[in-house]
Parts: sequence; C-alpha cells; structure tokens
Amino acid sequence: MTIDIIGAGIGGLTTAIALEQKGFTVRVFEQAEKIQAVGAGIILANNAMQVYQHLGLKTAIEKLGNPVSAMNITKANLSPLSNIDLSYFEKKYQVKNTAIHRGVLQQLLIRELKSTEIHLQHKLTGICKNTQGHTLQFDNGKEVQSEVLIAADGLHSKVRQELFPENEIRKAKQICWRGITDFRLPATYKNELNEAWGKTERFGFVQIAENKVYWYALKSFKKEAEELSLAQIENYFDAYHPIIKNLIESTNKQQIHTAKISDLKPSGNWYQQNVCLLGDAAHATTPNMGQGACQAIEDAYVLSECLQKYEVHKAFAEFQKLRIAKAHQVVSASWILGKMAHLSNPVLRALRNTMMRAMPSAMSRKQSAQIFELTKI
Repeated sequence: MTIDIIGAGIGGLTTAIALEQKGFTVRVFEQAEKIQAVGAGIILANNAMQVYQHLGLKTAIEKLGNPVSAMNITKANLSPLSNIDLSYFEKKYQVKNTAIHRGVLQQLLIRELKSTEIHLQHKLTGICKNTQGHTLQFDNGKEVQSEVLIAADGLHSKVRQELFPENEIRKAKQICWRGITDFRLPATYKNELNEAWGKTERFGFVQIAENKVYWYALKSFKKEAEELSLAQIENYFDAYHPIIKNLIESTNKQQIHTAKISDLKPSGNWYQQNVCLLGDAAHATTPNMGQGACQAIEDAYVLSECLQKYEVHKAFAEFQKLRIAKAHQVVSASWILGKMAHLSNPVLRALRNTMMRAMPSAMSRKQSAQIFELTKI
C-alpha cells in the first residue's frame, strides 16, 4: 500500500517519517518549486518533543535549537503577569520545549527521510474519485492514482475544499508579523518565551540559537479591508520595553513575514473513505498557544500508530476519535486567549491582569499538563 501526503510542511514531513519508520511506502507532493526557509521560528512544546523522541529525533533537534524552560505573559514593560515553569514537565517526560528556526527543522526532517520522495512543483488542482481511490490532478498537468491520501496542506487545504466543503474559516481580525534577527538577549531571557500584552496588540520573543532571536507581533484591526502597514510597526510598539523596540529595529524589514490570522471552526468530520485530513487542514488554530504545528506533529504520531494497527478505514476513524477532543480544545482555547490578549477596555484589561497575577501556579500547571500529555493509543 502506498500512502500519499499532500504538503511538505512540518506536519506532512513528520507524518512521512513516522509512516516510513513503520515500513509504509510514502509519496509527498508539495506545490512549492523548492522548500525555502521561512523567516520564522517555531516552539516545539513538550508534546511535540515527545513525538520526536519516539521518532529518534529529540537529540538532533535539541542540538539545533534552544531550550525554553519558562513561558511568561507580561505587561508591555515586561513586568510579569503570569509565569509557567516548565522544569516539572522536563523532568516528567525527559524532553525540553525547544525553540528552533522553522527552516532548520524542516531541513532536518527532510534529511531524515530515507525512501520517501518529495515531488516539488505539484500543486493539487483537483481530486476525482474512482474504484481504486482517487486521481490526483496537479497544475503541471500530471495525474497520479492514489490509494490512500493524507491532506497536510494547511488552512486553505485543497483536499478539504474538494471533499469536505462544509468547513468554515474564521477570521480573527488580527494581523501577525514574524521575524528573525541577530540579537544578543540579556542572559535572563535566554531560556524563556516572553509575550508582552498591551491594549490591542502584543509582542513575543524567544531565542532560537546563539545570538539569534525569533519574534512575533500581533495587532487587532477593526475593518476586514484595513491593512496595517509594516512601515508603522515600530510606532505600534513604541510604548513597549526597549528590548522589544530594539528587536524590531534590528530586523531586516524585507524578511518580516506578514499574515492575517484565521482558524478553522471546529468540525466533526476529518475523513471519508481513503482520505484523511491532518494538522491545519483538519483543525487549524490561531497561534495564541503555540500549538498549531505541535498538534500536527501529534496527529502524525497518532495517525501512523493507527495505520499500523488497523486497516485504513478503521485507522482513520480511530485517529479522529482519539484526537478530535484535544485538537478542538486547543482551537477553542486559543481563539478565546487571542481575544483576551487584545482587550481595549481599560477596566476589563485591569481585571484580566489581576486575575492572571492571582492564578495559582498549580492551575497553570494543570492546564499545561492537559496539552503536554500525548494522546494514548
């Protein structure tokens, strides 16, 4: 049996590795002409690192990235509102949350593939059902017969549009900038993720390698058609801590990635017959919990285990049954968190800050534990 994967992102590549290690024949189809390093970092949370531990990649990833042992929510001046100490989970699972350049991780995953070929310049344009499965049609004129298809092609998945049209994309009315810069952080921030909340915007930063920092910034906009200018980004965060202003100023503006934030309204249908959605194609989330790629990585692990254990139709059904509650919990919690972070009303903002400061550490740990615990199969 050959398994086809649409999309060579983090979720698609991790799925290919997991399936290849279990003896499956895998093909990956990617629309890009070449796989380029996007100017962004990624934080592989404890649940994602547990998957890579299972796949034998933990040590390699930790060597190329930077350990993150605390996650802090702060005010604009970096005074603390909330802190999560991750050392408890590091000891429990023997892995560390790791911040790494997305492109570095992607190249590591590609090198790990032994027999799987990645077919570049294959943008999916159509899917036709037949008695053997589906015919995949690509914009380069090629057609491929597919027995088993996994769609890891993101929020705007062509597979989902063709076969699962009832799904709905939600717009958060927030814009996100992401950048990487050569920058020497003070030692106190070296192994922390810090996210500073203001009025209708916030700014996060984390070290991903020696003297290299990944940062992201989000701001709300009132009208859908309104475009927030990158040229104004320094003004948007002018009242923030000097480190934040310095991070923005030190970044090459040509390499800052800009995107409007959306997610996928939770749906109860991830598969049909020999086709299954995975990662953002199934449950795209806003980036507010840093779990988008992590949930796709967890999908890869669970789906590969199910395909090894069951025939295809039962495997897809079991995969959805095992993963849907947690994935939808992340989507919903992330959507709410994104709204909380951008409260414009000063009274509500003050109340929020007071509640965050008063939250017991045990409660924060419990919330993290629900995310970090891998799905049991």
